[in-house]
Amino acid sequence: MIRVLVVDDDFMVAQIHARHVGRVEGFQVVGTARSGREALDQVEALKPDLVILDLYLPDISGQEVLRRIRALGLGTDVIVISAAREAAEVQQAVRAGVVDYLLKPFRMERLHEALQRYRSYRSEMPREGEVEQAAIDRLYALVGRREGMSSLPKGIDPLTLERIEAALRAAGEAVGVETVAAAAGVSRSTAQRYLRYLAGAGRVEVSPVYGTVGRPERSYRWIGPKA
Repeated sequence: MIRVLVVDDDFMVAQIHARHVGRVEGFQVVGTARSGREALDQVEALKPDLVILDLYLPDISGQEVLRRIRALGLGTDVIVISAAREAAEVQQAVRAGVVDYLLKPFRMERLHEALQRYRSYRSEMPREGEVEQAAIDRLYALVGRREGMSSLPKGIDPLTLERIEAALRAAGEAVGVETVAAAAGVSRSTAQRYLRYLAGAGRVEVSPVYGTVGRPERSYRWIGPKA
């Protein structure tokens, strides 16, 4: 479970964000804060995995809160949700390593997307051993931090990719493209495109299905990181 602290000086906004985060699978809101000092106290006490941070706070600026969170060395990640549109503010937050930056007002679907990406990023973060370049590229793509280039190949949407991966994980065994398409809620051709991408990335094992009539069929088994 990903433990989240929501920080916003507006009590109602903080509660709305907290309710939405709490509805997303894999996330648990462990606290809310309305000031920078309160946010830092709760980060130290609760040690959340993720802080959803407003930059406009009544005492300490959100940028200063972000710097102090980094100084604590807890490995806490930050998603900024703020009305701060100034280029300098955005650049400063990006350089401090925020995993996403949402401008108020925004659609809740955008927050849901940010949380889904972060959940995938967390599940794929290597725990030990060496890491190949492809794995590093995938991690950077998930948090949108690859500058000057597409985070995924053309035609591969990260949210659809996550649904395909989730369908394969849930199956727990080799399954056909029709099964994957139905579970992910996509067409057969879309499922095939994403399965080819995953096979090329070494995340899916492809095997022929013997005894079928007509064109050869294939089965697909998830061999990438577990959720």
